[in-house]
Amino acid sequence: MISIDDFVKLEFKIGTVTEASEIEGSDRLLKLVVDLGEEAPRQVLSGIKQWYAPEDLLNKQFVFVSNLEPRKMMGLESQAMIMAADGEKPVPLIPQEEVPNGSKIR
Repeated sequence: MISIDDFVKLEFKIGTVTEASEIEGSDRLLKLVVDLGEEAPRQVLSGIKQWYAPEDLLNKQFVFVSNLEPRKMMGLESQAMIMAADGEKPVPLIPQEEVPNGSKIR
């Protein structure tokens, strides 16, 4: 269990995947370039390659955690995390309607 004070530290935002590609040498990771409504897009690495092709994610909006510490994987930096429901395969969370990039989840 965490307190509400811990929970509110997490920043969830809507972002649009503007570029998506496979990472050479990785069986699990896709590299996404995401517009989170900020000055510059962010690079996000996600371990969903076995379920999704890059074109499945391109130009779609998803929910991201935007204030995690950057993490290095396969020599690349991931600057956020895509949120997904856990099931037979991860299912990325999408807004029901298109909203501006950077919209906060509350």
